[in-house]
Amino acid sequence: MTALKNSVVLVTGGSRGIGKALVEELYTRGAGKVYATARDPRTVTHPDAVPLHLEVTDPASVAAVAEQAPDVTVLINNAGASTGARVLSSPLEDVRREFEINYYGPLLLTRAFVPVIERNGGGHILNVHSALSWLADGSSYSSTKAALWSQTNSLRLELRSRGIQVTGLHMAYVDTDMTSGLDAPKASAHDIAVAALDGIESGAYEVLGDDTTRWVKSVLSQDLTAMYQQLAQ
Repeated sequence: MTALKNSVVLVTGGSRGIGKALVEELYTRGAGKVYATARDPRTVTHPDAVPLHLEVTDPASVAAVAEQAPDVTVLINNAGASTGARVLSSPLEDVRREFEINYYGPLLLTRAFVPVIERNGGGHILNVHSALSWLADGSSYSSTKAALWSQTNSLRLELRSRGIQVTGLHMAYVDTDMTSGLDAPKASAHDIAVAALDGIESGAYEVLGDDTTRWVKSVLSQDLTAMYQQLAQ
């Protein structure tokens, strides 16, 4: 279990959506300091947050952030992108771009901050996944989140002996800018942030943020036709 009261947390993509909600909820829970990263740090609006510039695909930018935030005990890899790229028909560079942001970005941050968290006595890493980590939809986004899920599982095993716990957060649609054009049921960013931080504090390996995600996880062990009904037709 990881106490968030008086903790020092870095949230990537902390200026909007789930990231912004996480920053707000962290301060509600008494976090001592929250670094909120963004490509444009001027977009970080929380009055107490420490805004930092970060491009998650740039190793030099990641290294600079690790130097500016040497007191971090909790890392939240929230930043991500959904470009709409399709694995079969979109330009390959678009697919690679999503992997750079959604898979390699969190890996770069984790590699940079594991030594920091260790020096500070241990702590926690939260990776933001998706229900699409388990439910493929033909997009490269779902492929990146599946890969990130595997990365998180590996990190959990690798870091267990080093005093760093790892939690994966999964959810379906959330009411953010990323899903503004979708007409579908959506969870609130606040509710997802609450569930995520509850998971950190309880030491949960995974947090399933909504009913859709819980259903997807529940059918993983069943025949593929349970999840992909079109295969049974």
